[in-house]
Amino acid sequence: MTLRVIGAGWGRTGTASMQIALERLGFPCHHMREVFSHPEHSGLFLEAATTTGPFDWERIYADYAATVDWPGCAFWRELAVAYPEAKVVLNVRDPQTWFESYAATIYRPLTQDDPGNEEAEAWHAMTDEVVVRRSFDGDPHDRTHVTTAFQRHNEAVQAAIPAERLLVYSVAEGWEPLCAFLDRPVPDEPFPHVNDRASWERRREADDAD
Repeated sequence: MTLRVIGAGWGRTGTASMQIALERLGFPCHHMREVFSHPEHSGLFLEAATTTGPFDWERIYADYAATVDWPGCAFWRELAVAYPEAKVVLNVRDPQTWFESYAATIYRPLTQDDPGNEEAEAWHAMTDEVVVRRSFDGDPHDRTHVTTAFQRHNEAVQAAIPAERLLVYSVAEGWEPLCAFLDRPVPDEPFPHVNDRASWERRREADDAD
């Protein structure tokens, strides 16, 4: 298997829905969820971010045909070079709406440590380097700073990836543009919409109660 779809959009742009959609279209897809299922990926992504020289991406992506969300979206430039036949999908969203979703969901786990848990510490070491430093330029807190980084990221992807290789996409558009871009028939089912803010908050409340 080889990576055929590179998701360059940041988390909270519909990437969980994208993972399900891409898998429905026949592309086994990596997402941050996969890091929780494969904790060794934390160390591999940290190695990719901190090691000088080329990284063997097949150490992570051998079993996947697509990647969305962090950590992969932070390496969109490297992945586009490593997999020159892969297409790039940039999930987009209004920056201010995106920030509200980010602040209500992933901000807390990104900025709070879980000392004493070896897997959690490895995950935090990776996300601190890959998300906080590489994507947010070291500041995950300030709204203006983070939304500016979000917009700058989206502009950089659109400037660097040739138009014929890139789909700028919102999950609100549904199946049609995604399937046309990936040359797949449109499934006879609704486009998936999962992991919204309300469902995230319900899971967090349940975790806090444990």
